[in-house]
Amino acid sequence: MKQVEVTIMGQGYILGCPEGGEALLATAVGNVDREMSAIRDGGKVKARERIAVLAALNLAYQLAERGPLRERADGDVDIAGLLRRIDAALGDDGQLL
Repeated sequence: MKQVEVTIMGQGYILGCPEGGEALLATAVGNVDREMSAIRDGGKVKARERIAVLAALNLAYQLAERGPLRERADGDVDIAGLLRRIDAALGDDGQLL
């Protein structure tokens, strides 16, 4: 496990990251930072902990809107179904595979 230093809303954090997962972690950190900063900049919430909880709820809601990842009976994720969802989201931009 690799250690990666990131900044969220101006505060530094050291996070564990699997080898090769740096780009995905950077995307996740960017999403969290953007969501937390938007809530803070809205001016109604000041406490960092409340901002974090609201950001987590907003991001979780966005994921839930996309629909759950279906698991097969053996516990594996339905990759074919996931690819269909990605292809549908890409629309006219082309298919992933």
